[in-house]
Amino acid sequence: MGIWDYLVALIFGIVEGITEWLPISSTGHMILLNEFLKINVSDDFFDLYLVVIQLGAICAVILLYIRDLWPFGKKDNKRPLSKDGFGRYIKVNTFQMWFKILVACIPAAIVGVLFDDWLDEHLYNYVSVAIALIVFGIVFLVTEYILKVKKIEPKITKIGQITYKHALLIGVFQLIAAIFPGTSRSGTTIVGSLILGIDRRTAAKFTFFLAVPVMAGASLLKIIKFKGDVTGGEVVLLLIGMVSAFLVSLFVIKALMSYIRKHNFNVFAWYRIVLGIIVLVFGIAGVIGR
Repeated sequence: MGIWDYLVALIFGIVEGITEWLPISSTGHMILLNEFLKINVSDDFFDLYLVVIQLGAICAVILLYIRDLWPFGKKDNKRPLSKDGFGRYIKVNTFQMWFKILVACIPAAIVGVLFDDWLDEHLYNYVSVAIALIVFGIVFLVTEYILKVKKIEPKITKIGQITYKHALLIGVFQLIAAIFPGTSRSGTTIVGSLILGIDRRTAAKFTFFLAVPVMAGASLLKIIKFKGDVTGGEVVLLLIGMVSAFLVSLFVIKALMSYIRKHNFNVFAWYRIVLGIIVLVFGIAGVIGR
């Protein structure tokens, strides 16, 4: 293991930090990037690496939104459990949000636990990624077109307005991404949220929060299943990936929230379609997938 491996680990971390939050599929980009750049590690460790570096990305969410995510505290507690005692430090609204997030996690969690290995073996390839990129890019365009033509105004503009039914339906949309790499977890949940009448900023924010238990759970599952030994050099690779994903995520999350104030998601839809076509052409030409 040499300097090149650490450099590639850095590149993977940067790509993770960019693509995890944009609706363009982080998993899809990782699979494609691995076609061109290789780290000198075992396949099992590389699978572990790709999932665990996501912890760096979710740490960025926690840092940026700690006030929204932390369910305890007297300051800014608009709805305490009680006026006196320990209950005044419990934020009822935040606990309710977390319960809804956990409900949204259920569909993907069930499929992930039962079929994780099968999905890795059969669907984690450039063809599946390319098809998912194109198909869901079209879904984005159609959704945005319908919202614009019919002038549909979102009815939900705050996370507190999201019901348990909404949360479960968003979880079903997230399930699509759990099954098909290249679909994009953030992409499916955002599109699903728009269809349910949730505005873009609230949809993106809920997607960020939903990523915390989903990605932490996925990382834990991979760690539990990993049977090999981890060397000191491999630990360094993980740290490089996580730190770079964390730093890049801080910038990307802020940029995305600023962008969607005045723009729709069409630019990401066209990016997905063009990238998917390029991937298929490269595959047919034998450049990738050999």
